[in-house]
Amino acid sequence: MSSFDEAKRDAADAAANSDQLAEIVALLKAQQLVQPQPPAPAPATPQSSGGAAKWIGIGVGGSIFLITVALSAIAVAISVTGLTICVLILRSVWQDIKPK
Repeated sequence: MSSFDEAKRDAADAAANSDQLAEIVALLKAQQLVQPQPPAPAPATPQSSGGAAKWIGIGVGGSIFLITVALSAIAVAISVTGLTICVLILRSVWQDIKPK
């Protein structure tokens, strides 16, 4: 077989391969059009390292909460003391008014 015949046969094989590759590419493009593309991943948001301002805010908020609780407890204690004094005075008045 001459080199011309071999070249002719190789050219025919290459053309057939080119046609097959073109069909494969067309098939892949058609599949991409039919199938929905997955959504692109969301960009990663940088994680905060928990700066000092956050902890200072938590400390101030916690302190204000504890002061509020302490003042409420003092208000309850004052109310209970006033009520006790009022009851003792009323009892004393009742004892004085009550016939013997």
